[in-house]
Amino acid sequence: MAPNTSTNKILVVCMGNICRSPTMEAVIKAKAKTQGLALMVDSAGTINYHEGSAPDKRSAKAGQKRGYSFAGITSRQVVKRDFEEFDLILCADKNNLSDLKAICPSVYQHKLHLFLTYAGMSVTEVPDPYYGDGDGFELVLDLVEAASDKIIKTLL
Repeated sequence: MAPNTSTNKILVVCMGNICRSPTMEAVIKAKAKTQGLALMVDSAGTINYHEGSAPDKRSAKAGQKRGYSFAGITSRQVVKRDFEEFDLILCADKNNLSDLKAICPSVYQHKLHLFLTYAGMSVTEVPDPYYGDGDGFELVLDLVEAASDKIIKTLL
């Protein structure tokens, strides 16, 4: 993956925008800030079931233990203008990607990718920890941190 200096705005997406995508948002923001990279990052979900809700407490707790801030992150659904506004749209799993491809105008399809595979990782999907026990949130963080480091390096 070649460096992409034209990427200034990244949208990260999961299903409900309360676990995985808020974690991706918090981690990428922190890593970009550490590298002095001016990057606008937002998160959204493919459904609006949790619209306006704060991140899942288990997700936020796991992230905060590692020093990430979830301040100001609230759930929202992907809207059509996101496809135009964001330079890169990274999805947690194949279902999220498929859902977005179904509603994304063809001119913006090139912006849609899986979060982990865009980062060049062999694991393709960030697992959904919502219905599991607490260790799933730690695994999500491990994957998101590793992928975020690689994504940030491509943007430097």
